[in-house]
Amino acid sequence: MAKRLPPLNPLRAFEATARHASLTKAASELNVTHGAVSHQIKALEQSLGVKLFERVGQRVKLTPHGAELLPAVSVAFDGIAAATQRLTRPASSGALSVSCVPALLLLWMTPRLGSFTAQYPDIQLTLIPSNDPRDIRAPHIDVCVHYGDGSWADCWMRKWSGLELFPVVSPTLINNRPIRNVRDLAEHVLLHGDDGREWHTWLAAADALDLERGRRHHLGDARMTAEAAVHGHGVALGDSVTASALLARGMLVAPFSLSVPAVDDFYVVCRNEMRATPIVQVFIDWLFAEKAGDDSRADAPVAGRLVIRRKRPALKVMGGKPS
Repeated sequence: MAKRLPPLNPLRAFEATARHASLTKAASELNVTHGAVSHQIKALEQSLGVKLFERVGQRVKLTPHGAELLPAVSVAFDGIAAATQRLTRPASSGALSVSCVPALLLLWMTPRLGSFTAQYPDIQLTLIPSNDPRDIRAPHIDVCVHYGDGSWADCWMRKWSGLELFPVVSPTLINNRPIRNVRDLAEHVLLHGDDGREWHTWLAAADALDLERGRRHHLGDARMTAEAAVHGHGVALGDSVTASALLARGMLVAPFSLSVPAVDDFYVVCRNEMRATPIVQVFIDWLFAEKAGDDSRADAPVAGRLVIRRKRPALKVMGGKPS
């Protein structure tokens, strides 16, 4: 005997209302009237013989019966959405939108687009420079590569890379105004890509917190500080992922061998229903394969590439490009 299931529309109304805690917002999402949602929920309650919601002021709250039903309904709808995505979006063709940290997009991902295009010539990418957590829920964005602490809720995520921070400066600037030791940083403008925490962390490790009182510019993000450093406007904090190409091309040099771990990490993040979509999966696989290639090449010192040394007893100045 077939199992008796409640009708689909009342279940949709129930799930949307529970998620928004509002009949009005559920009606807007489902593109129906407030009365229609209320009617569907009453029909579901009558069908099940239990009350699913109670009103609290202008909002609605799940009853114990409603709270018991919601997880199963949510999982079922997520499964249907994922299956639909898999059926309707092929693995190797179509459009894919990616939200990526601006510095990572400009300095790491863009130079590698040729690799992706060669493997998947029929995938059209839309690349959005952003680290806004709202992008994770945005329906027009398929996958995000964001910098953070991994605390985003109710989504799929995987750590893509940690990173180390260290000062970087243009060769022209360091030749005109040498940096022979950490105290020489007092003669330079410090370029900040955040509220100052990252430079504070590095200066603390270098036993030079008093230098925070010197000249500084706040430029908003790592992409802008790297660009300003390339143009000789001061000393920025580069990182072991995005600054590597600039170091390798000699556009920047790292005058010190001291590096510190960044506060957060890079993560690949997407909505749960998008994780199993083939076109998203191939992009995620490509991201991790490219990073693995970088890691294997970093095992041997290369001219212009920072060699990370931790817990050094003293800060040592490296002449010219880092060894």
